[in-house]
Amino acid sequence: MDDSHGSPFSSFNSYLRALADTPARLARRVGSVSTSFEELSRVRARSGSDMRRSLRWYDLVSFGVGGMVGAGVFVTTGSASRFYAGPAVVLSYAIAGLCALLSAFCYTEFAVHMPVAGGAFSYIRVTFGEFAAFLTGANLIIDYVLSNAAVARSFTAYLTTAIGLSTATKWRIPISALPEGFNEIDVVAVVVVLIITLVICYSTRESSVLNMVLTTLHILFVVFVIVVGFYRGDWKNLSEPGNPNHRGGFLPFGVSGVFNGAAMVYLSYIGYDAVSTMAEEVHNPVKDIPIGISGSVILVTILYCFMAASMSMLLPYDMIDAEAPFAEAFRGGSERWRWVSNVVGAGASAGILTSTLVAMMGQARYLCVIGRSGVVPAWFARVHPATSTPVNASLFLGVCTALIALFTDLNILLNLVSIGTLFVFYMVANALIYRRYVSVGTTNPWPTLSFLFCFSLTSIIFTLVWQCAQPGKGKGFVLGICIAVAIAVVQVFHCVVPQARKPEFWGVPLMPWTPSISIFLNIFLLGSLDGPSYVRFGFFSILVVLVYVLYSVHASFDAEGDGSLGQKNVEMMTESKESEDQSLKA
Repeated sequence: MDDSHGSPFSSFNSYLRALADTPARLARRVGSVSTSFEELSRVRARSGSDMRRSLRWYDLVSFGVGGMVGAGVFVTTGSASRFYAGPAVVLSYAIAGLCALLSAFCYTEFAVHMPVAGGAFSYIRVTFGEFAAFLTGANLIIDYVLSNAAVARSFTAYLTTAIGLSTATKWRIPISALPEGFNEIDVVAVVVVLIITLVICYSTRESSVLNMVLTTLHILFVVFVIVVGFYRGDWKNLSEPGNPNHRGGFLPFGVSGVFNGAAMVYLSYIGYDAVSTMAEEVHNPVKDIPIGISGSVILVTILYCFMAASMSMLLPYDMIDAEAPFAEAFRGGSERWRWVSNVVGAGASAGILTSTLVAMMGQARYLCVIGRSGVVPAWFARVHPATSTPVNASLFLGVCTALIALFTDLNILLNLVSIGTLFVFYMVANALIYRRYVSVGTTNPWPTLSFLFCFSLTSIIFTLVWQCAQPGKGKGFVLGICIAVAIAVVQVFHCVVPQARKPEFWGVPLMPWTPSISIFLNIFLLGSLDGPSYVRFGFFSILVVLVYVLYSVHASFDAEGDGSLGQKNVEMMTESKESEDQSLKA
């Protein structure tokens, strides 16, 4: 390796020379992979101080529940029910929950095997290399920032309801000079984000205690809403719209509307991913992580379905408020029940605080580990010795979240968040299959890569036919063929290609069926999103690629020259794998 030019960022001329050498640097770094042993040792050491191992399984369940419940039901249910699924939003939550649980299994195996704070970024980096990991991690951080901004703005709507004001009377300042969707300034959301940023910078243990208290109160509130909703609700609202001119029935928008709603409410499950980023701070990863991640997803899915059913019974779907559905559902009834609206507003506000707390902890840990890898400045990787938290990453992303929450409307944020989340979950499921069936230097990767390509292609064709083809026998026949081909592809792969490694501590059951179903569901839900979501996603992905080409590849190439990072060949991979196995057994 030629490192005679020194750091590419030492002077402008050095940077120009590095840009001229970009093709060679890309060839060396794009596919460079790390190992679990490296992630647990040398890479983690780049943060300086270690994160303190202070979390147990009940902390993780609490983080998972707190991170998901506030964001899901209280932000996305209104829009998903009114515009996409109607009363069948209950099924939307069940489908999204199943997809999240399958993805959660994939995350759990990785997190148990490699308990670091990098989550999906680290999992992709040890399988598909640096570029795929950076594209995945950067998109996920964008998801976190946007979802936290969306949730913070929703907090304002519920807070106004809690003190007895209509959601039409928002504490937002209109600015006519700004474009539509960015013309309401939300100061309350900014204050909430900045306060939470300071809390998560202080201590993980204290943040967990605060989250546990708020989550316990929030669960009691959720049970209250479910009971009162079923008691006061009317079964006819599950099939009759408020306006006779609107579509009726339990499925007013058809089966496709249910899946469109599932794609929208998928935002609500981003919380369990934040739990996986805390693996580095878990006392006993082998025991605590599976209970914490999978248990929280199952519990939250049950709560979501009951709460969505409760809301659907309270009001016809076409009368549900898109921003604060539960509060306005109680407010719209008789006078003696309107006090419940204030309770809903207060409880939802508390739940939204917990979800924002957990998600902001997760986004900071992602950026911290990306900083360790050298593709962003190492300043983000620093862990403060006094607090044992990634203070720099927390502060930077907290300010970014506050700025977006200040301007951007809720509806602009929701679909963009869902598409990025589905993409990341899709990548993690692929990475798990690749890691189970490919051992670098000893097995041929092409059968596994061919399987992943063929299965994904079949899933894409099924999704396109489902979304675009006209109803009829021809459509049903093509869909049936796609399903048969997908099943055949998985079965042939299962019989022909042996697993290269099996997890020693915890593994996804029914390989490769479980991650394959996760891949299919994620692609199918991606196909349910609208065109503008893909335009925005493409814009951010192009931006991430430009950052990688203009900065990240040169920074990681420079770190490799300093010995901070490695570029793995077969012998190095084999040696690291042996060290990794010994370390994990210890």
